[in-house]
Amino acid sequence: MAECRRLLLGLTGATGMLYVPQLLHLLEIAQVEVHAIISDAGRKVLKFELDLKPEDLSQVQRWFQADDFTAAPASGSARYDAMVVLPCTMGTLAAIAGGFCGNLIHRAADVTLKERRPLILAARETPLNRTHLRNMLTVHEAGAVICPPMPAFYQHPQTLDDIARQFAARICDLLSIPVASSSIKRWQGM
Repeated sequence: MAECRRLLLGLTGATGMLYVPQLLHLLEIAQVEVHAIISDAGRKVLKFELDLKPEDLSQVQRWFQADDFTAAPASGSARYDAMVVLPCTMGTLAAIAGGFCGNLIHRAADVTLKERRPLILAARETPLNRTHLRNMLTVHEAGAVICPPMPAFYQHPQTLDDIARQFAARICDLLSIPVASSSIKRWQGM
């Protein structure tokens, strides 16, 4: 995959907004242009978990309304290099798996898949039921990467931000976005 220079970010109503500012910070350092869509539930969870509004995420250059099907991300001609849905609800995963475009996040993910561009879904739920697993397999077979925000502990994180930064770096790795190695601890073996 070529290096990602223009990214579309979808924020849904799952828990896990802690990861978003860390990802945006790394994308800003890498000079990746970020456009974003947030669902109504995502807006509520962002406020509840981080006491933030979308406008507070200053690294996002352009916001789109989730109900605006005339927005650029509704078409493959908008030419985003990749899309990340972080956090991704099981409802959003189900919509993408079923090809249902109930909002702009679903439609943009559908477009990303049809254009054969990278789509990363940070699916957030536990435990997983059979329907969740089937939907994950369906979107995987369609070309998406399922990357649940599961923390790693080999780097001995001291704070929640350390955990979030490490996961955000993992997303950047999947998108071939260079991340300063000084801020990220990588596995070196035993």
